[in-house]
Amino acid sequence: MLTARRRAVASAAGALAGALLLASCGGTNNSGSSDPKTLRLWHYEGPTSAMGVAWAEAIKEFEAQHPGVKVKFEEKSFEQIQKTAPMVLNSSDAPDLMEYNKGNATAGLLSKQGLLTDLSAEAAERGWDKLLSPGVRTTSQYDDNGVMGSGKWYGVPDYAEYTMVYFNKDLFAKYGLAEPKTFDDLVTAMDTFVAHDVTPLANSGAEYLAQQYLYQLALSKADRSWVDSYELYRGKTDFHDAAWTYAAETFADWVKKGYLGEKSSGTKAEEAGVSFIRGKAPILFSGSWWYGRFQAEATTFDWGTTLWPGSDLTLGSGGNLWVVPKSAGNKELAYDFIDITLSKKIQNLLGNKGGVPVAADPAAITDPKAKELIANFNTLSGRDGLAFYPDWPVPGFYDVLVSETQKLLTGSEKPDAYLDALQKAYDKGVPQR
Repeated sequence: MLTARRRAVASAAGALAGALLLASCGGTNNSGSSDPKTLRLWHYEGPTSAMGVAWAEAIKEFEAQHPGVKVKFEEKSFEQIQKTAPMVLNSSDAPDLMEYNKGNATAGLLSKQGLLTDLSAEAAERGWDKLLSPGVRTTSQYDDNGVMGSGKWYGVPDYAEYTMVYFNKDLFAKYGLAEPKTFDDLVTAMDTFVAHDVTPLANSGAEYLAQQYLYQLALSKADRSWVDSYELYRGKTDFHDAAWTYAAETFADWVKKGYLGEKSSGTKAEEAGVSFIRGKAPILFSGSWWYGRFQAEATTFDWGTTLWPGSDLTLGSGGNLWVVPKSAGNKELAYDFIDITLSKKIQNLLGNKGGVPVAADPAAITDPKAKELIANFNTLSGRDGLAFYPDWPVPGFYDVLVSETQKLLTGSEKPDAYLDALQKAYDKGVPQR
């Protein structure tokens, strides 16, 4: 969610909304200051999200399998972990297990700094290396430079994620619009909404949504080698190439046309998501991490999803990682918890609550919308369409993307200057190989 899951960063909707960070301590004492009766676990998923629900059940399962050991938690946000993880993990306050964003700029950087435990032996012994598909486990492994895709295992995802177009079927029907199956359909819909004084796209310029719109526009003109050059340094990245230029110019044009509100430059992801939940925004392009929440809360209208039309590539990857800090005091318990989150029981629950499981029993997924979500992911995965996130390549790039994309939203910067700024920050951060 990105480093911004989101999901940079992101990662995750509930997280960016100020969701839960679970903290606890556990069983075998190695080096941290740990209570052997508590597993210290941090995660930042919202309690109503698919992952939040599944991991709450995993905690119950863990405690049932480990009599006398408890899991404690304290509330933190995605942004807090994003900014403080290196400092916390270099102290005696490090948890035994934590969720952390995947990619070179985040988990890769921590692995390079020696702050994470090498999980390679556990991955082989417990079968995690065989359970996860190649596309999903790309973000689990990092080389000595902290570059993903090869080397030692430093993290384990137990779900996958990808971006899609969420659209309000009732609003589309109100204005006589069909589901956007082609890019022209999408543009026609946005023009129609603007003509009726409705801003088509929910957006958050202060966080990850805006940069993900722009990256998706670039991906629609890109291929796998382009992605590998940008994300894995397997070639030269030129921010003035055809794909990036198209993306920046189109994004700026969309602002002028009213597809993206200028005032959204200061909006957070939570506000954008809520605008869709309340039926005010016809379209939101974002990740599967919203899916479970929309199922639970967007109940006053009919809505659907589709992959970004006219593009084989979209933002996505294995989900955020379970990482074990180097200084964790209860590593065996941490490994046991990871096992539980990968069990069929928890994976099936995650799938039925609107997540994208990596090890579920397909026959156990019964919810119609969940089936659609997983089918779209399988389509995307089958065509090698997971293109990671724009903020991943270099440390600090998430903040650069936020601030520079805000300037495009307000019109204070032209596309050429925007691309110049990205090139400078990217080149400064690319490791020497």
